[in-house]
Amino acid sequence: MDATATEGAHPPLMLSSGFLPAATLLESLILVSHDVASIEKAPFLQRKNISAMIRRICLLSSLFEEIKEQVQKQPLPPSSVLCLTELYSVIRRAKILIESSVQGSLLWNLMQTESISNQFHTLVKEMARALDILPLSLLDLTADTKEQVELLHKQATRAQLYVDHVEAQTRDHLIQAAVTNKEGSRKSKGFVDLVRVRDSLSSIGVNSPEQIAQEVSKLEAEAEKQAGTGGLVVVSNINSLISLISMSKSSVEENSTAHVDLKKRKLPTSNRQDQSFSSFMAMSVPAEFRCPILLDLMNDPVIVASGHTYDRSSIAQWINSGHHTCPKSGQRLIHMALIPNYALRSLIQQWCQENMIPTASEVERSSSKRRSSETAVDHISVTKAAADAVKMTAEFLVGKLAMGSQDIQRQAAYELRLLAKTGMDNRSIIAEAGAIPFLVTLLGSPDSRIQENAVTALLNLSIHENNKMLIMAAGAIDSIVEVLQSGSTMEAKENAAATIFSLSIIGEHKAIIGAHPRVIPALVRLLGEGTAAGKRDAATALFNLALFNANRGKVILSGAVPLLIELLTDDKAGITDDALAVLSLLLGCAQGLEEIQRSRDLVPLLIDLLRFGSSRGKENAITLLLGLCKDGGEEVAPRLLMNPYSIPSLQRLTADGSLKARRKADALLRILNRCCF
Repeated sequence: MDATATEGAHPPLMLSSGFLPAATLLESLILVSHDVASIEKAPFLQRKNISAMIRRICLLSSLFEEIKEQVQKQPLPPSSVLCLTELYSVIRRAKILIESSVQGSLLWNLMQTESISNQFHTLVKEMARALDILPLSLLDLTADTKEQVELLHKQATRAQLYVDHVEAQTRDHLIQAAVTNKEGSRKSKGFVDLVRVRDSLSSIGVNSPEQIAQEVSKLEAEAEKQAGTGGLVVVSNINSLISLISMSKSSVEENSTAHVDLKKRKLPTSNRQDQSFSSFMAMSVPAEFRCPILLDLMNDPVIVASGHTYDRSSIAQWINSGHHTCPKSGQRLIHMALIPNYALRSLIQQWCQENMIPTASEVERSSSKRRSSETAVDHISVTKAAADAVKMTAEFLVGKLAMGSQDIQRQAAYELRLLAKTGMDNRSIIAEAGAIPFLVTLLGSPDSRIQENAVTALLNLSIHENNKMLIMAAGAIDSIVEVLQSGSTMEAKENAAATIFSLSIIGEHKAIIGAHPRVIPALVRLLGEGTAAGKRDAATALFNLALFNANRGKVILSGAVPLLIELLTDDKAGITDDALAVLSLLLGCAQGLEEIQRSRDLVPLLIDLLRFGSSRGKENAITLLLGLCKDGGEEVAPRLLMNPYSIPSLQRLTADGSLKARRKADALLRILNRCCF
């Protein structure tokens, strides 16, 4: 069948239907993944890009193994077959690129370091693009595999181009040396520093006359290949490199002969520094010093609740993305604290010193000092006299909260509410004065003004990070929920919802607050009955709580989905973007998908939002449409194709949308292409 082309750079509406059977495709994926994982020769160039690519493919290999078992029981969704086909193309090209980088001419690869880095980056982006259309919720996978694939998808989506600056510098030096050598041959002038050339060659793994001979042979083969394609300038440059390394052969021979003697005595400091990079490239980092997530040397090892150690940055990213299990063991983490592993850090630093590997400790100390300085400036933003005045005022008002009459309590709560609104310093001072427990007690006051002032004061205080923990420790959730459910005024209910949003910013609080049986139903009720401001407060609080996977089912069971869909067309409420954001999160669980699929009005609404919505609204609308097509494509995709505005809207989004929207619009168009058959 012929493909139907579209204008410009947009993807075609019809693609070739030449897909392999699912079982054959998975067998091919597993084989090519194992081939990549079994590449044993350690690379001297593109080390970080190659190790990251191999790690990603190894993670995908476990995914393929599990899907293979599923295929024997039931057919795969169409979007899964499309995703796997694209992944096969990516992995096959990655294998060729890695083998070329490892087995090809080191000098030729060094000359192309930016180009090869770009090729790795392109493959990572294509991998992310393929995973965009993988319907994880429809695949019978273990929780650990799902989490690993989700993390891989996020990392690949955010991956930045990496070019090793040391490789670039080495390349530039050798090019300059080759030019100087060529001029010297032609004009009997020009001086080449052969010792520096020798060290540069050593840094990329060319340390002996035999290795130089191999490089010359590989460069000559490359020159013949380039000559056949008309690359005369490239051939000339390759010949210059051959001339340079041939001339440096004598220096390498001398260095090779003296190598044993040099090992017997301590090298001068300057020599050790020159060879630090080559030493790092030549050796393998011990497994216990590598982060289990990124497989790179750990800079800041920390222990999680399961007892396993990870690099702080990688495990923090894992936890912040909503995961609450140990990536290595799959064990649920009972707390999210990251405890420094000082013993391992000391061993890593010792190993780095022994092997002349530069560490990041000095940079970290400098950064830490700078952060401490900035924090100090932030917390001493008022003069000492002003701070003392605030402290006296706060202590006076807290005394009135504790001992005053109802009228005095009302006024004191109001004054604290205002004082807590005016800066981080004031919020800290008020908490230190002991106001929080008394304000929590006043939430149960029968006086509507006292209750409203108390909950609003707690909302203002909760903006300070440490105060969030103090409010939770004071057992405030029961009282805040009571105000949310039965508050005397609508403003009190709204501010109670806003306080829940603020407290749930901390990861572990999402689980604690969501576990309260009345919190989510009360927020959903406010979503339906509140004012425009109340609905917005309820939606943002629900969004925060739904970031924790276990809370999503509770939000759905409380009846939030129909209300959220209804709010998409409620211009008076004006919370279309907030409602879309919550729906996008709820789509990520099976209950949410089933509930959202029941709405017959949602798809045309989402298409209208693609045309007329805000930038954030378009991102969430395309997220919903993509999710619906991935997980229920047989029903939703035809409805999309029948709507005359859907394809033009998606094509506009691939050209004019945000980066996230463009990627998802492209993925949805690919699924629709597949559904045309």
